[in-house]
Amino acid sequence: MGLDVRAKRVYEPAERADGYRVLIDHVWPRGVSRERADLDEWARDLAPSDELRRWFDHVPERFADFRSRYRDELASHVQELDGLRDRARKGRVTIVYAARDEEHNNAVVLAELLREG
Repeated sequence: MGLDVRAKRVYEPAERADGYRVLIDHVWPRGVSRERADLDEWARDLAPSDELRRWFDHVPERFADFRSRYRDELASHVQELDGLRDRARKGRVTIVYAARDEEHNNAVVLAELLREG
């Protein structure tokens, strides 16, 4: 059985079914209070580097390259990734993000990576 890891915009209401909620952006999302975000963790270290984020600039045509480069960056965070995988073995983990594009963002890549084990 695969790990139950999902991605969800921080602007959507938090739900009990989200399980463990972890934000993976460097900057706190604009207009969202900490209460509304209802996070269990803010994993800034797992966010893409500023350089990679600026290069990607949410251009969908760059997403394949972004995915590859971001995975390379995440390779140096084995301990944090293993911790999230351990949590996902016990229950759902929801990767929370602020990007508007729900298909081309860092949370999608991180969720895929975690599910792969």
